[in-house]
Amino acid sequence: MTSIDIIHRYSTDATAGRPVPADSSAALLRLQQGNKSFARLLDHDGNAQGVQQIIPVDLHDLGFAAGSDNVPKQRPFAAILGCSDARVPIELVFNEGPNDLFVIRVAGNGLGGEVLGSLKYAVENLGGSLKLIVALGHSGCGALTTAVDVFLNPVDYLPLATKHSLRGILDRTLLVVQTSAKKLLATFGPDVVLKAGYRKALIETSIVTNAALAAYSIQEELKSSEITGIRAAYGVYLLETREIWAPRVGDPDDGGLAVVPRDLAGFVDLGEAIVRSHRVASLLDANPSAPPIGTASPRPGR
Repeated sequence: MTSIDIIHRYSTDATAGRPVPADSSAALLRLQQGNKSFARLLDHDGNAQGVQQIIPVDLHDLGFAAGSDNVPKQRPFAAILGCSDARVPIELVFNEGPNDLFVIRVAGNGLGGEVLGSLKYAVENLGGSLKLIVALGHSGCGALTTAVDVFLNPVDYLPLATKHSLRGILDRTLLVVQTSAKKLLATFGPDVVLKAGYRKALIETSIVTNAALAAYSIQEELKSSEITGIRAAYGVYLLETREIWAPRVGDPDDGGLAVVPRDLAGFVDLGEAIVRSHRVASLLDANPSAPPIGTASPRPGR
């Protein structure tokens, strides 16, 4: 039998905690490495004993240092917009401790007014340490699954019509589902809707598109801020493997978080990279090895 211990280790040594990443690239790398470390916790011989994951934590981050007025100062290096799904423990997913991440969680990780306001607060007040903002979806998201089912069978919308709080979440995600459905249709042709795996493919496409769109929208908002050097990224936490997945332009099946395209043209190309990713195309029995974005070969619809 195997035991797994995830330990937050505090020390009186002032150098025990990890320093804040110097820039957005370093912040992205730290999150990537943290997720790989978390995902590998079960990647060992079944007979192994005593698997440990140790997360060093600064003694001051929870006010453990001596002194009655020792109130910890916020110093997160990344802000994470995640789903409220209880199966996605964001600090654990990235192998981080307290005061490392500024976390916002809402059903469907949608970018509503209060979410955007919270992110603006973080940018304007924590700019000294904040280097990265991540929109993180997850596989099998209930909010996106409901939106897909309503899109495929509109009569399912009627029971939600008078539930304004739920409808607000659904209406935002339906726009993403409609866009994803159009992209699948344009890439694989009208018969794609007859495929046995179409519903599942539409769900997975919508999940990653939703995260990427949130990150792109955040990046556009950041352009109006006087604070520079903060980048936006997106990804999907795969419940089955505990890994982060994010298709990107030029490499639709690369793993880990991806920085959002810098302009609208790049975001449009990202939509094609998403539907051509192996994860999505394999659900349709389609050919995921078509020429990637950025090659000289023509693309569907061009």
